Amino acid sequence: MPHVAIIGAYGSAGVPVAGELADAPDVELTLVDDGDPGGGLCILRGCMPSKEVISAGAHRFQARHDRRLTGDLPEIDLERVVATKDDHVLGFAEHRRAAVHDLAERDDVEFLHDTARFVDDHTLAVGDRTVEADYVVIATGSTVNVPDVDGIGDVEYMTSADVLDATSLPDSGVVMGFGYVGLELVPYLAEAGTELTVIEHDERPLDEADPEYGDELLDLYEDNWDVDIRTETRERRLEPTDDGGVRLHVDRDGESEAVEAEELFLFTGRRPNLDGLGIEHTALEPGSGWVADTMQARDDERTFVVGDVNGREPILHVAKEQGIRAAENVLAHARGEALEPYENVHHHVVFSGLGVYPYVRVGYSVDAARRRDVDHVAVTRAASDDGVFKSKDVPEGRATLVVDPDDGTVLGYQGLHYHADVMAKTMQLAVEMELDVRDIPDRAYHPTTPEIIDGLVRDAAERVGE
Repeated sequence: MPHVAIIGAYGSAGVPVAGELADAPDVELTLVDDGDPGGGLCILRGCMPSKEVISAGAHRFQARHDRRLTGDLPEIDLERVVATKDDHVLGFAEHRRAAVHDLAERDDVEFLHDTARFVDDHTLAVGDRTVEADYVVIATGSTVNVPDVDGIGDVEYMTSADVLDATSLPDSGVVMGFGYVGLELVPYLAEAGTELTVIEHDERPLDEADPEYGDELLDLYEDNWDVDIRTETRERRLEPTDDGGVRLHVDRDGESEAVEAEELFLFTGRRPNLDGLGIEHTALEPGSGWVADTMQARDDERTFVVGDVNGREPILHVAKEQGIRAAENVLAHARGEALEPYENVHHHVVFSGLGVYPYVRVGYSVDAARRRDVDHVAVTRAASDDGVFKSKDVPEGRATLVVDPDDGTVLGYQGLHYHADVMAKTMQLAVEMELDVRDIPDRAYHPTTPEIIDGLVRDAAERVGE
């Protein structure tokens, strides 16, 4: 009977590992998590609370944006926003914790609500206990990445977690980091009344997207919110101002500039959370390539690393899938069987533009297909080509379909438009089931936003075999 210890049992990766292994016969399971209250990053400080707050901003934006409406524009009540978010989040987290505690009621499953630290490769110190395991699964998630910028230790800053809890916001701010977190929170801050300067290292945001999508995002943000996005700009030095604000020195177009604001917003991503875990007492050497596709640590075949902590792809659904594959591979390894790699079809949603203009990518983008020498044809359609988007007062955006030119297999989809997020599952089915674009029904209920997919399907089907 293998004994498996899971560190981070409350998290989005730890829970599916525990669930799979608890159902397996002849497995002894020790679940460890010191979360207070516990429930995982996504529920407590990530994707779920962020959607709570940006939805309030979305309602105000759409009311402000729609010229057919008149009257006084409501303000965002930050106290109500945060109180509602907290109430919902606590309920979601309680449900997650209950699932773990229910598992611990089973024979051969124990839950320890304490901090775990490695003593050696497979021995953990948990409170005043010592746990000796045959396999260890590390699912400790991620923590805020604080960049190594000169002077950052001398200034105060707000992270995404601080913004989600904020019941008051400054009049001005400078934003470092314009990835997923920045794209989601910048318009929320602007809609709540904060004037922002955003520092973007590249020519455009959203690295995974084709260039025209990043360009359209820039236009959307600068046209609709009080934000100054400074592209191809690099942070050099931070310092506090005499009035308690912050001054950021940057390089832009070969020139030095200084940006002053009341607050620094640090949206510079996250890094694997291995702090205090005692990794130095093991054979593990975290870094590039330290976790294999089987979810095994490169330096120890009986240690599995899943979710954000492995640094591969910090996305919730990926963490769940990695957790399930790790559990399957723990059992396979214990039986002396071959292990299966985790294979992921690219499937990302960014709730940009307050979720009114979300970005979705499933499978290949045009650039990704070109980089991998994948033969393809691509068709693009503007949201404004379909009257439904104009009718709903959201005409901005576009979508692209990538297909095999010979057999019509759907290879990828991108969308940046109203309701793009709700089309992600449909397009996931098309990509992962390798549907022939010519077999997809050209029939959406009129007038609904999926008509944009119908247009892409028609255009792509005509290109197959050319």
